[in-house]
Amino acid sequence: VQLVESGGGLVQAGGSLQLSCAASTQTFSSYDMAWFRQAPGKEREFVAGINWSGGSTYYADSVKGRFTIFRDNRKDTVFLRLDDLKPEDTAVYYCAASTGLSVSASEYDYWGQGTQVTVSS
Repeated sequence: VQLVESGGGLVQAGGSLQLSCAASTQTFSSYDMAWFRQAPGKEREFVAGINWSGGSTYYADSVKGRFTIFRDNRKDTVFLRLDDLKPEDTAVYYCAASTGLSVSASEYDYWGQGTQVTVSS
């Protein structure tokens, strides 16, 4: 499974972005998907996850109420909508795929290359 993220960029605090992650697999709907992020000098951290059907979603406390994860299984794509962005959201954002949803990066089998999100104050 290959994952390709897009949609990152530079935005002012309070602004919004929408990230996309396109998967190259015909079995996309069998995977649980997640977004992680990694800021310079910090460990990769879980941001949001969604189960295979899209019926269940999970968020880190730091982004709850501001970020929204959703997926379109017809287009083999998972999205992350980022609203009310803060400078501390600045990081490289990665999407990941697994057959079991987890907040632990080690549980994910496939990763994208990442997309940079920079929030200016």
